Order: sequence, then structure tokens, then C-alpha cells
Amino acid sequence: MNRLLKVMLTAFLLTSILIGCTPAPKVGGGKLVVYSPNSDGEIEGLLYYFGDKYDIEIELQSMGTGEVLSKLQAEKENPQADVMFGGMNLGVYTSNKDLFQAYTAKDDDKLPEGYQNKTGYFTNYLLSGSNLLVNTDLEAGLGITINSYADLLNPLLKGKIAMGDATKSSSAFAQLTNILLVKGGYDSAEAWDYVKQLMVQMDGIMIGSSSAIYKGVQAGEYVVGLTYEDPSVALLTDGAKNVRVVYPTEGAVWLPAASAIVAGAKNLDNAKLFLDFLISVEGQTIVGSLTNRPVNTSVANTNQYMKPFSQIKLVFEDIPYVASKKVDYQKKFADLWAEVNK
Repeated sequence: MNRLLKVMLTAFLLTSILIGCTPAPKVGGGKLVVYSPNSDGEIEGLLYYFGDKYDIEIELQSMGTGEVLSKLQAEKENPQADVMFGGMNLGVYTSNKDLFQAYTAKDDDKLPEGYQNKTGYFTNYLLSGSNLLVNTDLEAGLGITINSYADLLNPLLKGKIAMGDATKSSSAFAQLTNILLVKGGYDSAEAWDYVKQLMVQMDGIMIGSSSAIYKGVQAGEYVVGLTYEDPSVALLTDGAKNVRVVYPTEGAVWLPAASAIVAGAKNLDNAKLFLDFLISVEGQTIVGSLTNRPVNTSVANTNQYMKPFSQIKLVFEDIPYVASKKVDYQKKFADLWAEVNK
């Protein structure tokens, strides 16, 4: 064997030994900076659990979806966050593509096709439904029963209805499109006329925080709130006796809620690990035990207060169409509100 060949063989063997002895890269540690509009259940059950599991320090800033997007835009040249946890969907992504970084989570291809990451930028991890939350004591005091959107136009409810700003809140926008869909169609005059009548009933009250809606209903500040399933069912799970969850008889929409990595994330590996965790079997099982519905439909809900889909009138959003019209609908919503309250 010539000298050159011996040297090459020795180098190859040494490299192989070194590679074999190199420890596996550490998973976790460090920190993860998260901006989120999510409820306490998701924060505690998913985010903080993840931090404990992987020994990652979680730095959380809780705020509405609109505030998250404004903050990310303001920080775009020097990103401070790693992940937007919740509040993300096709409409949000379409309007803010420059704020997020491409990543497809591990096992995304194991989700139902309709919930897979088709854009390459955001990961659907749970299903969020629109509902009404009713304070049963106040409802009984008025001598009425609230089961539908139509019932919200009862004159006795004027000034006693809580709804968020659909131009800033993702859950309020979901309520708006749910209403439009079941009241005649997204672009129908009939549906938008209902929205205007509802605004009259709101009597100038527009709630700036999603959490203030369901908390305000339980506290007796409002008879009914237009909110979403997670915090509503959480109240029941935590023992609330004076509220009930109402799925409007006209129909209720469930939409996939998503998370995404912020463009320029400083803790990129941990951000990727978090998205992987959200749709892992472990993450989805946690979702099913909380007050949400897993996006992996093979994972069961185990919360006793979650009403089965078989007992709810389901309607289905045209997600791409609504995403393409989001800016138009938000402007129309704002214009109607200004007209009603001038």
C-alpha cells in the first residue's frame, strides 16, 4: 500500500471514530420568546409544559392578535420574538408574509390534509370554534333564552352584549365571518344588515380585549358575549356555575388555529422544536385534555364539558375566500361601526 493511500485511509478512520464519538446535539435549553393572544389554558398546558419538558426559559408577552402583529412589524429590523403562538391563520399570514419564517414542523404530513401546512409558514395545531357565552343568572332575570344570533336582537339585550373589534381581534373576526356565513352569505346585504343591527344592540360598547369578553360575562357585566370555545369551556372546567356555552342554532364554524416562527428569530432551534411539539402525539393529547379540539382528528377530546360535534350544527368556512377578503371585511366592519355610532 503506497504512502498516500495509507494517509488517506488513516484520515478516514479517524474521522469515522470522531463522528461516532461526537455526542448528539443537545435538545432544549436556552430560551424562547413568545408573543401570544392565547388563553391561560393553552399557555399553561402547552407553552409552559413545553418549557419545563425541554428546560427552556419561556419569555411570554400576552396581547391581542392585532397588537402582536403591530409589535412584530415595529420590531422587524431587530426581531425580539421567536414565535407567534396562536392567532395565526391564512388571512393573517397573507397580509403579513414578511413577518414570518418558513418552517414545516415534523409530522405535519401526518395531519389530515386540510390542516397541513400548505404555505410552508404556519403550523395548525388546534381547532377553535365560535360560540356565545351566556350569564344564566342575568338571562333568567330578563326572562329570555338565548340560543342563536337572532336572539341577540332582542331589545332587552341592548347595551348588554360584549363583542370584540373584528379589525384587531382574530376571534372577533372569526365571529364576524361566522355571522356572515349563516346570515345569508359573506357578501350578502342581508348578512351585513344583521351585523349593523347587532352593532346597534351593542350600544357603543366595543371590547378591546378578547379575555374581557368572557370574563365580563362571568362577572355579570354583560348578559352575553360573542367569544370562542376554549376560554368558554375553561370557565365550566374551573367550576363556573353562572355561565353556559351556546353554539348558535344557525350554525357554528371551527377553524384551525396556528403558530408561526418570527422572521429573524434569535432562538430558532427552540422555535422549531416548539412547533414540532405542538403537533406531536404528546402535544395533541394535551390539546385534547384541555378546552380545545386537536387538529389531529385521531386524538380524542377527554374534557367532559366539550359538546360532541354530533350535537352541534356545523358550518364550514371558505378559508381561502375569506382570507382574500379579510381587509375588505375589516374595513366594512369599521365603516359600519362608525356609521352606527356617529
